[in-house]
Amino acid sequence: MKEGLLWFDDDPRRQIDERVQQVATRYRQRFGSAPDVCYVNAQMLDRDEMRVGDLRILPASTVRPHHFWIGRAG
Repeated sequence: MKEGLLWFDDDPRRQIDERVQQVATRYRQRFGSAPDVCYVNAQMLDRDEMRVGDLRILPASTVRPHHFWIGRAG
């Protein structure tokens, strides 16, 4: 990822897709383009990959719980 945004959200009332959409909106506001990948702690996903529209959500053991590392791949 060449540029990214690290976001913290531990609100248990909202699903992961809602939180990712909020982070993606903030990313677009800040960088002027849409993100295409978001890394989350592996414990936050119950599968290998999830999609929210065109945005891929991938598990990463290096991302702390309740954090979202979002940006553009490559």
